[in-house]
Amino acid sequence: MSPPVTDRLQSRLAALLPPAPTLARAGLGAMLVVAGVHKLLAPEAWAVYVVDWLAPWLVVSPRLFMLLNGPPEIAVGLGLLADRFVAVGATIAAVSLTVTTGYLAIVALTRGGLFADVMIRDIALTGLAWAVLADAVRP
Repeated sequence: MSPPVTDRLQSRLAALLPPAPTLARAGLGAMLVVAGVHKLLAPEAWAVYVVDWLAPWLVVSPRLFMLLNGPPEIAVGLGLLADRFVAVGATIAAVSLTVTTGYLAIVALTRGGLFADVMIRDIALTGLAWAVLADAVRP
């Protein structure tokens, strides 16, 4: 008797797909590169996430803040994609995304759910970054 279709599909997928840590690192790296490039091309689209009480803390305008964040984000993403300095890059991404998610949660709670949709997505990205870091620091 042949194995069930789900078992055969699972076996094929297991043979085709790279290991989960590789997929996680590549996904996080790609997201960071694309986000960084988009911040350089359309900083206004990202500047809308800066609420009035945060703006004075940035020292520069929200638009310039996003422009300044683009290149380092691209560099970290490229490092992850190239499988270089993964622990450092994942640490930067994990800390940055944790702070961003916390900020978005505060805004969502104090501004009637503003940016809650982005916060929900960033919770997953934060978990992804911490997972990549956990894998990178294990022997």
